[in-house]
Amino acid sequence: MTPVGIPRPRIRRPAWAGRNYSLLTAAAIITGLGTHGALIAAAFAVLQSGGDGGDVGLVAAARTAPLVLFLLIGGAIADRVPRHRVMVAANALNCVSQAAFAWLVLAGDPKLWQMMVLTALCGTGQAFFNPAAEGMLMSSVSGEQAGRAFALFRMSMHGAAIGGAALGGAMIAAMNPGWVLAVDAAAFAVAGALRAFLDVAHIPAREPGGGLLSDLREGWQEFIGRPWLWSIVVQFSVVVAVVGATESVYGPLVARDEFGGARPWGFALAAFGVGTLCGALLMMRWKPRRLLLAGTLCVFPLALPSAALAVPVPVAGLSAVMFVSGVTIEVFGVSWMTALHQEIPEEKLSRVSAYDWFGSVAMLPLATAVAGPVEDLVGRGQALWGCAALVVLCTGAVLFVPDVRNLTRRAATVEVVSGKTPSADTEGTLGRLG
Repeated sequence: MTPVGIPRPRIRRPAWAGRNYSLLTAAAIITGLGTHGALIAAAFAVLQSGGDGGDVGLVAAARTAPLVLFLLIGGAIADRVPRHRVMVAANALNCVSQAAFAWLVLAGDPKLWQMMVLTALCGTGQAFFNPAAEGMLMSSVSGEQAGRAFALFRMSMHGAAIGGAALGGAMIAAMNPGWVLAVDAAAFAVAGALRAFLDVAHIPAREPGGGLLSDLREGWQEFIGRPWLWSIVVQFSVVVAVVGATESVYGPLVARDEFGGARPWGFALAAFGVGTLCGALLMMRWKPRRLLLAGTLCVFPLALPSAALAVPVPVAGLSAVMFVSGVTIEVFGVSWMTALHQEIPEEKLSRVSAYDWFGSVAMLPLATAVAGPVEDLVGRGQALWGCAALVVLCTGAVLFVPDVRNLTRRAATVEVVSGKTPSADTEGTLGRLG
């Protein structure tokens, strides 16, 4: 205990961990705890209401389809109006839609179309949230320590995912999935309240100019003019699609048929979260000079979970490969965010981020919607082996792009932008699920 009269020592944060960074980190932890359990809960809510793998895929597709429809508009808006307002409004929509979904499930006998409409509303919120949040992060941290800031944020976010996935699986095994959806709704409410306090004074006001189409055209020119950017986005349009189909459709089905229920799949997802946590710890210290080469090589292990489910291996083996893929995708994630932060002008961050997100998720609704029919056509094992093969082929192809192999990290002076002069007393990269 500190003696009376002696000032309590102040906890000093790193120079780059400013106010925005702290608020964004806290909000991401809260939503991470809710969202990762809710993703499992949504799948098992469909199965418990009498649905099959095709129905699970339709609900998952209903969540991702609005991302494809509204991401570009969301990016243009986030570069025009204060980004924190877009984020708060999106969180409010997510809160309402998840609360309604929870009420339907708890009331009993939810209809497939009702679940699809509510998950579509949640996806719409994410379409506006993701570009705004990514732009907010990029404008809040700059300089040589940006990669470390991204890694620490992602470590916090994925730490929440560990608890969220494990807790969600355990709750579903013990009670109605609707309660997990209700927790997610509450998490969005709290996170939105925190994001309302973000400081945007440091972001210069946009000059009056062209309309929405002009903004989108400027973002497209910035996007298409960088081969490393569009080629990796094309790669991830396939990778995200097949990994999404595996996680949203095939994983829960294998868990139900081979492992006895939701709990083992929740543990496997938690192992992935532990892997991302370890990967973020690694990236706190490791600064690969060739950012995208190191990151792209670490995408190959994303094929392992699909292959493990195809066998299927025991739960311990599945958890091990999920852990490995979590470590390596975190190397890619931090490297990718550092490259975007280094190369893209601040005033175009949200629009470029929107094209990034748009390309990455464009095929996800189709993949999740057809996952069930493809399983019926060729069998679950063959479908999963096909997912693994596509990850390997697309990742190998992008290594032929010279800029992917050669883009290097630039040294810079440490600087934090928070609307005030940085101080030691004085907010993150989003995973693809925000």
